Amino acid sequence: MASFISISVLLVFLQCLQLTLSTNSEGTALHAMRSRLSDPTYVLQSWDPTLVDPCTWFHVTCDSNNHVIRLDLGNGNISGTLGPELGQLQHLQHLELYKNNIRGKIPEELGNLKNLVSMDLYDNKFEGRIPKSFAKMKSLRFLRLNNNKLTGSIPRELTALTNLKIFDVSNNDICGTIPVDGPFGSFPMESFENNRFSGPELQGLVPYDFGC
Repeated sequence: MASFISISVLLVFLQCLQLTLSTNSEGTALHAMRSRLSDPTYVLQSWDPTLVDPCTWFHVTCDSNNHVIRLDLGNGNISGTLGPELGQLQHLQHLELYKNNIRGKIPEELGNLKNLVSMDLYDNKFEGRIPKSFAKMKSLRFLRLNNNKLTGSIPRELTALTNLKIFDVSNNDICGTIPVDGPFGSFPMESFENNRFSGPELQGLVPYDFGC
């Protein structure tokens, strides 16, 4: 009987240890993100790296297992850049960074967020290409990248995102042709306006992005 109780206590301890390590890992990733950002209005003031649990921080939502599932930093007057550490938030479902002054390239590592449902990066100063790695986010339904400084063409790999319902890249500097396969056949033309597109792809022809 005593042996059974000891094993039960050990299992509970290991489970708690695993949860703590996971929480610490997510907290470390979020603090690394904070270190890259300028926060003049103290939106991230509660992001204290000495606290074990990032679920106590403002603008961070966790599930019942203390995994970070949502970041709400939209319209926060935040500037700076994003780094690869965001890709470590494996349980993240919603990434809301819209209406800030975040610049630089969108990290390829965001493609590791396999559970992401929505990504709102619109109204920032992101530049460079849309990462091809986004094609790995099979749960993605909402991707809004409008009103940035993005260049290059739309990765054809994104046509495999069968759950994608909203895709908006308007008001950037994207060129090439607009995909028509997969979910792209249902997106309105307003989602692509004010770029340098040469038009939609022609059925049966291999797309070629002139000038991209």
